[in-house]
Amino acid sequence: MKINYAQRISVWYMTGMIIFWFFLLATHRTFGNLNYFFSFLMGLLPFFGGIVAMMRARDWTSMKGYVSRGVFFLGLGLFCWGCGELIWSYYNFFTGVSAPYPSFADLGFAPSVFFYCIGAVYLARAAGADLGLRRRFATLFMVVVPVIMFFFSYYFLVTVARQGVLLSSSDSPLKNFFDIAYPIGDFISLTAAVVISGLSFRFIMSEYRIAIFSILSGLAVMFVADSIFSYTTSLATYFNGDLGDIIFTIALFLLTFGVLGFCGETDESALNEKPTFFRSLWHV
Repeated sequence: MKINYAQRISVWYMTGMIIFWFFLLATHRTFGNLNYFFSFLMGLLPFFGGIVAMMRARDWTSMKGYVSRGVFFLGLGLFCWGCGELIWSYYNFFTGVSAPYPSFADLGFAPSVFFYCIGAVYLARAAGADLGLRRRFATLFMVVVPVIMFFFSYYFLVTVARQGVLLSSSDSPLKNFFDIAYPIGDFISLTAAVVISGLSFRFIMSEYRIAIFSILSGLAVMFVADSIFSYTTSLATYFNGDLGDIIFTIALFLLTFGVLGFCGETDESALNEKPTFFRSLWHV
């Protein structure tokens, strides 16, 4: 598998974050500047990776603009998440609040998942998912999967993570809002990942298949991370650098690694040399 320079940087970043996390685990650190620093570093990769993706999105000029829009919106989602994490770190270091939820940080976290979905849908169309919709089974697939994912998401995000209580009269309206927004966003993103991967699988036949699978995997892992975050904050056991944070880090790495796969050399004329899924779409 060939990866570009930006992706190699993200791999080294992820390696360092894993080593840092195991250090926190081995030393039993649950509070302090090192934990806050881990959270700060969590936001750097999506912040800068998102900027690179948005700047390089315009390099894709064909494929009906699907790739360009997909890369841009995924980059925007990563950038928003990175901004949210940087604001979170401001609360940690300068106000002494270890878990600022809800706070201004959520203005970055909350919209990011919707931008991920928009970007994933555009990349799926470039990959040929819209061709799969012509098949009879695809209609049933798009109806059954969301229903299954709804019950799956409700069980883990509400029954397990929030102990069956989605809204609490003792919480502020802002917290109640985000308690609704995050489950909805997670449901949409996870459902989009399952549906898109199912409809596009046969058409992902180019060098970009690893990038697309990385993005879809990142969406699924993000769902798991949000579930753990909801569970630990409900029980008041969350701390910076806990299990949920390393899973967040993995999700952000997968999303960033995937979108950066479209930010290398974009010689679109080379796509005509072999029957890639882009060429199949081009001749539709």
